[in-house]
Amino acid sequence: MTGSSKKHELKSKQKLEKKLSFYTKVKDAVTTLNAKKTISKKKKQRSRSRQKKLKAYDLSGFAEFLPETAAPEQMTEAKLNCKSRQALVQREAAQLKAVLSNPQFQLDPFAAIHQHLLATQPPAAAKKDDAAKHGKDSKDRKRRRKKNASSSAQSMEI
Repeated sequence: MTGSSKKHELKSKQKLEKKLSFYTKVKDAVTTLNAKKTISKKKKQRSRSRQKKLKAYDLSGFAEFLPETAAPEQMTEAKLNCKSRQALVQREAAQLKAVLSNPQFQLDPFAAIHQHLLATQPPAAAKKDDAAKHGKDSKDRKRRRKKNASSSAQSMEI
């Protein structure tokens, strides 16, 4: 019976080793799953904090306080296909050539751009510019008065 008992011991050792290897595999799988869960939780927490930060920068609530502007009607197409893109490039190239060949632009580019902006800005902005200019004029008038007063005093002394 000693031979059969040795076989029995070998089989039981093999079964025990199989069970141990199975349990170690299960334990490893559980630890990797737990690690994956913690990683995904961290990612979710990061995304939540990012969402909170994005909510902090959300300025859509202020839209009701802003004045309404007329939408530009130039861009009716939202998507540019190849043909429309080429047409746009050709129009812009022609516009650039016209600007570069303009004699006023060739003489003084900055002055020409300034004049163009003054001509194309809405009237409300132009009124603000006029008010700023009047403020400068009043300061200039005060300076002139002081100069005139001092020069008239000098003429009286002679």
